[in-house]
Amino acid sequence: MKRLVSVLSVFVLLLILGACGTREDKAADKAAASSKTEEVETANSSIEVTDLTGQTLTFDQTPSSVATLSSGDLDMLLALDIEVAGRPTVQGPPVEALAEIPEIGNPHQPNFEKIAEINPDVLIAAPSFKQHEANMERQGTKIVYTAANSVEDIQKTIGLFGQLFDKEKEAQTIQDTIASAIQKSTEEQAHPVKTLLVYGAPGTYLAALPNSLSGNLLELAGGENIASDFPNEEKYPQYASLSVEKIIERNPKMVMLITHGEPEAVKAAFEGEMLKNPAWKNLDAVKAGNVIVLPSHLFGTNPGTKVVEALHVMKDSLGQVK
Repeated sequence: MKRLVSVLSVFVLLLILGACGTREDKAADKAAASSKTEEVETANSSIEVTDLTGQTLTFDQTPSSVATLSSGDLDMLLALDIEVAGRPTVQGPPVEALAEIPEIGNPHQPNFEKIAEINPDVLIAAPSFKQHEANMERQGTKIVYTAANSVEDIQKTIGLFGQLFDKEKEAQTIQDTIASAIQKSTEEQAHPVKTLLVYGAPGTYLAALPNSLSGNLLELAGGENIASDFPNEEKYPQYASLSVEKIIERNPKMVMLITHGEPEAVKAAFEGEMLKNPAWKNLDAVKAGNVIVLPSHLFGTNPGTKVVEALHVMKDSLGQVK
């Protein structure tokens, strides 16, 4: 009898130990599964983007704050309803809707103290800002580079912002609008108008080449860039030195001026410079009065989503040439 009780006791003990082991195994399995789920969720929530310099960046989640040094990039961010923590410094009073957003300088003169104060997760900048990249990353800010040398660059930038800030549907809508405007402009193109695009300020004038944004817009609007084969400037590869001899030889029917400064002053100074060569007065564009200044907010800087408006202005200007 004692032997039977002893055997039963051992059997019961084994059952208890087995049950405990099963519970522990299940708990371990559940913990492992939970850990794997968390890893998968983290991987799924991370964002990988490639900016316009080809640089690939990874973010654990959608950035919570962004600042930019470019008015065009600011326009695109706001068009996508993305909250902006820092904006480019502007001359004169800002638009009322932007007044409360701190200014952080411009691409040529960044205000590093202000940027550090805001300490955004992301700073949107032009490739020329690369020299300051290490300094920004030390304070925890990642740099996303954009470009605006063509309409396609602007479309890609909008798509990049949509991907980075979880606004892909909104970005696609804007991209489609731009694509539609380009298609319509291309379909309506008549005989190309021989055009000279000049970017300048009093004393400094350069011809815009096809690889510049204004040069690309001219092509899309149906213009023929007479400076397309001018040798580009080493420091400004989208522009070339003016060759008055070649300009006179190619006889443009339209001359378009692009400037940041006072439009009438720039136009007068430019014409005064060109009139030093008597043959300038015999150009078709000059004789017909087709020397115009393009709106600076559309052509003197990256127009962002207003690139469609810039295309319309370019096309309407060319349409005035008989």
